[in-house]
Amino acid sequence: MTDVTNNLDPKRLEAVDGWGLSSRAPGYVFRPVNTDSICGVYSAATKSGKSIALRGAGCSYGDASINSEGIVLDLTRMNRILEWDPQAGIITVEPGVTIRQLWQYVIEDGWWPAVVSGTMFVTIGGAASMNIHGKNNWKVGPIGDHILRFTLLTFDGKLLECSRETNSELFHAAIGGFGMFGAFTSITLKMKHVSSGLINVEAIATQNFDHLFEVFESRLDTSDYLVGWIDCFGQGNGLGRGLVHRANYLKEGEDLEPIQTLRVANQELPDAIMGLLPKSVVWRFMQPMTNHPGVKAVNAAKFISGAKLSDGQWHTQSHAGFAFLLDYVPNWKKAYGPKGLIQYQSFIPADAARATFKSQLTLCQRYGIVPYLGVFKRHREDDFLMSHAVNGYSLALDFSLGNCDRGTLLSLTAELDRTVLDSGGRFYPAKDSTLNAAAYQESLGAQTISAFRSLKTQHDPAQIFQTNLSRRLL
Repeated sequence: MTDVTNNLDPKRLEAVDGWGLSSRAPGYVFRPVNTDSICGVYSAATKSGKSIALRGAGCSYGDASINSEGIVLDLTRMNRILEWDPQAGIITVEPGVTIRQLWQYVIEDGWWPAVVSGTMFVTIGGAASMNIHGKNNWKVGPIGDHILRFTLLTFDGKLLECSRETNSELFHAAIGGFGMFGAFTSITLKMKHVSSGLINVEAIATQNFDHLFEVFESRLDTSDYLVGWIDCFGQGNGLGRGLVHRANYLKEGEDLEPIQTLRVANQELPDAIMGLLPKSVVWRFMQPMTNHPGVKAVNAAKFISGAKLSDGQWHTQSHAGFAFLLDYVPNWKKAYGPKGLIQYQSFIPADAARATFKSQLTLCQRYGIVPYLGVFKRHREDDFLMSHAVNGYSLALDFSLGNCDRGTLLSLTAELDRTVLDSGGRFYPAKDSTLNAAAYQESLGAQTISAFRSLKTQHDPAQIFQTNLSRRLL
């Protein structure tokens, strides 16, 4: 066991950011390479009286992996593929393996991760801790539904094997439990078999929220993926207007060159626009337009061109090209300026979603704080303890802190919280920056909170695993 106690020196403090750049705090960051070095950090926490936050790639928007002047255990160096069965599509990885590493490792054998986020740079440990969902959640559930087992290193040094059959209660709590029970040291997942590296994609222009819901409901049974982009500046009969993209896997035999399309090289996103302008600098060109007039004009142009040029049109796209929209422009979040952005995502039961989302967007416009990006998805319930999922829909809204007062935004999100709670909805810790404990606990219910606290006491009686988010919400 490595003793790192003497390294708890103020000189080791690093500024730790949330992905949206709107949350930041100093922490003692350690990057272990194996189980022994994790135990060394655990020992340091005991001797120093510090709490520990677990962190993957830091892709949560807010303070989910930030621990003010506490220890931050960054697991990104534990990034080995431990075992791969290309016949069964079952893989075991360390927690620091990214979704990018995962899909690159399996795709040439004809497999793809069953659930991915909008960016490929999330770690599998982080994805499991937040139980991420994708554009196919209503059909296949969150990533937790595809995790077969994991090992968890609790603070007392126990390495627990967890699955649906062994330590089942902890299995269902640690997945989606935002790192409150210990560090994952290995995770075993089942991949999705694909017969082609391509996917068929259709674009549909929607005129308002009513039309958006109709398009989704009519295509749920015939789509593998569905996602909606919303122009949040639309008003009146255009409230909730946008573009929907649906996608379907190619069937066996439809791709005449599957060996080629499944190659990693044919999945990679291009690093330049038209082979000329490096994408790494594109955010600089976006920044002057990242304000209300600029985004309003860009969104209007996107909607009009989509409605005229691509509505009802099908095209083929690589899996990576369709899945990882957030990676097309590296560091695009910097276009929001140094204050960053806050994303607000709510999950609303199907029978209340339409009215609730109309009310939310109307509230935003009334406050004069219009989200620059709106993303719409369909969901289903799951059986994980701290689940954010409902049988319904989610709407994710991006707010620029460079163009509004934070205090006013918090007043708005408090009103948005009430629309969610009144509809029986839920919130997502991976995206949250604004919730308070009362709203979060009301959304989950007293029974869930009690079960969580009981397991927390059992597996972390000293309450060592904490983050700014956990202290804020629990």
